[in-house]
Amino acid sequence: MFKITRKEITWGGRPLILETGKIARQADGAVLATYGGTQVLCTAVAQKTIKPGVDFFPLTVNYQEKTFAAGKIPGGFFKREGRPSEKETLTSRLIDRPIRPLFPDGFRNETQVICTVLTHDLENDPDVVALVGASAALTISGIPFLGPVGGARVGYIDGRYVLNPLTDELSDSALDLVLAGTHEGVLMVESEAQELDEEVMLGAVTFGHKEMRPVIDMIIALAEACAKEPWDLTPPPANLPELKERAKSMVAAQLRDAYAKTVKQERVEALSKAKESLLAKIAEEDGETADVDLAAKVFKSLEKEIVRGNILKTGQRIDGRDTRSIRPINCEVGILGRSHGSALFTRGETQALVVTTLGTGQDEQIIDALAGEYREHFMLHYNFPPYSVGEASFLRSPGRREIGHGKLGWRSIRPLIPAKEEFPYTIRIVSEITESNGSSSMATVCGASMSLMDAGVPIKRACAGIAMGLIKEDDGFAVLSDILGDEDHLGDMDFKVAGTEVGVTALQMDIKITSITEEIMRVALDQAREGRMHILGEMAKMITGAREEVSEHAPRITTLHIPREKIREVIGTGGKVIREICEVTGAKIDIEDDGTVKVAAVDSEAGAKAIEWINSIVAEPEVGKIYQGKVVKTVDFGAFVNFLGNRDGLVHISELRQERVPSVEDVVKVDDKVKVKVLGVDDRGKVKLSMRAVNQETGEEIPVEPRSGGGGDGDERGARRPQRRDRHRAAH
Repeated sequence: MFKITRKEITWGGRPLILETGKIARQADGAVLATYGGTQVLCTAVAQKTIKPGVDFFPLTVNYQEKTFAAGKIPGGFFKREGRPSEKETLTSRLIDRPIRPLFPDGFRNETQVICTVLTHDLENDPDVVALVGASAALTISGIPFLGPVGGARVGYIDGRYVLNPLTDELSDSALDLVLAGTHEGVLMVESEAQELDEEVMLGAVTFGHKEMRPVIDMIIALAEACAKEPWDLTPPPANLPELKERAKSMVAAQLRDAYAKTVKQERVEALSKAKESLLAKIAEEDGETADVDLAAKVFKSLEKEIVRGNILKTGQRIDGRDTRSIRPINCEVGILGRSHGSALFTRGETQALVVTTLGTGQDEQIIDALAGEYREHFMLHYNFPPYSVGEASFLRSPGRREIGHGKLGWRSIRPLIPAKEEFPYTIRIVSEITESNGSSSMATVCGASMSLMDAGVPIKRACAGIAMGLIKEDDGFAVLSDILGDEDHLGDMDFKVAGTEVGVTALQMDIKITSITEEIMRVALDQAREGRMHILGEMAKMITGAREEVSEHAPRITTLHIPREKIREVIGTGGKVIREICEVTGAKIDIEDDGTVKVAAVDSEAGAKAIEWINSIVAEPEVGKIYQGKVVKTVDFGAFVNFLGNRDGLVHISELRQERVPSVEDVVKVDDKVKVKVLGVDDRGKVKLSMRAVNQETGEEIPVEPRSGGGGDGDERGARRPQRRDRHRAAH
């Protein structure tokens, strides 16, 4: 019934299986990718016709996790998967970035790749499996795709590279790097590192590229066995060369003049006028046969040719810099009055306003992931409003780009964040991009580092980021430091490196050509380090380390430890006790399972009251110590006094005063505040107290003689025993 094609290799010590022909047969390409016990169904479909007016390649990649893959039922009211999680969005980008450059120029058919996690063994992350499966599905689909690509994850544990480390192994790894590429070179890198040097990072990329080649060969073998016939591509218009020459004669001089303008707004305006001029001339000369859309594409190719050619020939860039120079940098900290930490980082025409807020454990983000629920105490959110590029458009919720840039900033900073035991705050950073002309994500990293230090967060070291570009032609290449937006758009590479003076904390690379060589990567890394050290030097002129104290507007967190068996007493039935403490004092309290208690309050007095209250609950009464208490009940034989949190003890009638007391209520009543001394605790935990041994005005101890026959055993038997003896004698 099914014609199933199956290929299998051992990869990283585990079986990798690609199978097609059984599931999703109506898709152009469908592959079930299995690695270890993780399975991902990857499909690729492209429309056979092109929608009118489409002047870009409409590729959509969707990675989706089904909770049944881990034997779970979704939380929430509707009990079904909802909007994509951050993990799903980031993995969709991870797959999109290496495959997008491998579609031929001019291909405009709407294309969709969907990767669905069907089984997760909780050991092998599905992201690399989905990347491999998507590449295989496209390769066998017949859709024009210049692949296949392979992918791999690389760890660095005990000084050695590890291919596709298991989830548990990653916790011991100094590196989490995912890369993708073809046989010829690397197309995409995404990583987080514990301040590793450039040689280790380059070695990881080289190692991963070597180890992914068997996967590429496997996909080729699968395609040789079952690939569909390739689509026929529409050839470029016959008049394209002639139109390009005409356009060059019409607007080449205007383009050169436009790109000679160093101010972005002036350059954009000049380019817009040049384009309008070209389209108007073509429409006038060609009349009804004018192809305005083709003329617009020709204009874009002329832009690229002029900018790239000028950089390679002269070494001079759009804004007049050479290839290694960094734009002017200006840094400020503490610019917002009520925020806990803030920084304004400006580099050329790119600016980020970055704000740090400190919270308590109650502010941690709870993430319900496929592998299980966990809490995150460090967050970084990136926002890119339209005014940052001088545009007016609808203000939407964060999209894939914002989520991706925020995650890159998070990866860059996280290795430097102190452990919760050292700094028990929840940390949230928000980066508002207020101006943008190249590498706003790296401006976010620089601003986040300074904002954290301004907030008093003891990060290990300052961190800076820089974006590198590439112009590569047959006769040579040029690596560009601190690229502009136009250089990113017209160049061949977007290579972002973040780190400290010690080493790299994050590396992200996207290639717009088929691949780059190890030589180019080495040059880019060396040049990036040079630029990073310059930026760190500029940042140090403003702030060199964390403030000694957190902001006066931030909560003060005090950590104490209580016995685990006392946790229930502090919380109380249904949380009654802890709620009362919070409501009365105004403090926030977090209690962990091991007995760690964190008390947070902006008002130090409120925090001290809460701590005192908690200590009074968990403290054990000390014999001979004097306590303040309150009478909660009176009986014939004495008074019960609450004196240590919820601890009660009995002041026997004989211990109320030095002289004999005829009635308890002659001395004390309910709600009276009294001072008591602990006489002892019996084997049942009952506490014997004395008021007569304490000066009720000063609280000082009074030497007293022990009572004879005073009972004081914590119940009424001591008081009743003499009466029973009298009745016994009367009976006889």
